[in-house]
Amino acid sequence: MIRRLIIAIAFVAAACGAAFVLKDLREPAKAEQPPPAPPSVPVVAAKVVSHDVPIYLRGVGTVIAYNNVIVRSQITGQLIKISFTQGQTVHKGDLLGEIDPRPYQAQLDQATANRDRDQAQLQNAQVNLQRYVPLESKGYASTQLVDTQKAQVSQLQAMVKSDEALIEQAQTNLSYTQLTSPIDGVTGIRQIDEGNIIHPTDPNGLVDVTQIQPISLLFSLPQTEFVEIQQQMAKGPLTVLAYSQDDKTKLDQGKLDLIDNQIVQTTGTIRLRASFPNAKRMLWPGELINARLQLDTRPNGLTIAASAIQQGQNGSYVWVISADGSVQQHPVTVGQISDGQALINSGLSGGDNVVIAGQYRLTAGLHVRELHGKAAQQADLQSAVEEAIP
Repeated sequence: MIRRLIIAIAFVAAACGAAFVLKDLREPAKAEQPPPAPPSVPVVAAKVVSHDVPIYLRGVGTVIAYNNVIVRSQITGQLIKISFTQGQTVHKGDLLGEIDPRPYQAQLDQATANRDRDQAQLQNAQVNLQRYVPLESKGYASTQLVDTQKAQVSQLQAMVKSDEALIEQAQTNLSYTQLTSPIDGVTGIRQIDEGNIIHPTDPNGLVDVTQIQPISLLFSLPQTEFVEIQQQMAKGPLTVLAYSQDDKTKLDQGKLDLIDNQIVQTTGTIRLRASFPNAKRMLWPGELINARLQLDTRPNGLTIAASAIQQGQNGSYVWVISADGSVQQHPVTVGQISDGQALINSGLSGGDNVVIAGQYRLTAGLHVRELHGKAAQQADLQSAVEEAIP
């Protein structure tokens, strides 16, 4: 019985196996599926733009006052009045302080009185001389008397001239009691208080007045640029731009005044001076700023966002998006980077579509997907953050 059961089970298993083999023979073999294409990488892109591009030479400079004057007293006396506020804008001739004028008025009055006395004596001597001359011709007066009278007239004339000089000196000293501003400018910190004695020898004087409109800038450039600057200056005035230390804020625009008459041999640089109108008072004496000397303008220059420039073993390059959406490396030569824009000397053409954010995930031939609008701004920010993380 058991033997028959085993034989039956073996028969059923053989039948099932034959059925499966027959099914496999009837069904065609399935073709192998290709691996899925890698997903496109999202990037931010921009076109290469062609326009006139100013060419700058960059240096660091210090703002200096166009004129700076320390208002000192030219006489000694008590300061009885202060007529300005510290930091006040003043004009040439404005009264800043007053010294007690009474001693100097007295000197003037005394000199005037002496002159009047000597003039009266001179008039009397001249009248006597006019009397003695006719008498001499008639023999009633000696020649010695006439000569003595002439000498006295000459002496009194000299005394009157001396008195006039003393009066002029006294008037000048009296005018010095009025301390006025010699220039237009801004007053600094007051160095002496009302009621104190002020002297001509005081090193700090009463106050210093600084002219800041216009204002000057001293900056340096490599001496290798000297010849080209000279050539461009011969064609006309050169523009100089003043920027803040972070190079983000334009402070003012002025003109190049001169090149220093010597090259600084220790640093191999030349010093230049520029002047600015400083209408908004963004420039202040002693301020350290970045200077841009506009040397020339390149017509139809090619520019792209500076963030597009990448650095490799062979130098600078950018990722250019082809018509099929893939990217390729293009080596480029950068002329300058200014205000976030890179001037391309070679390697690109106008209208090329260049990746400006998201380059860190790219490889040659990879397909990309361009982002626009808000998505592009978010991707640009995220790219900057990720690239900054070591």
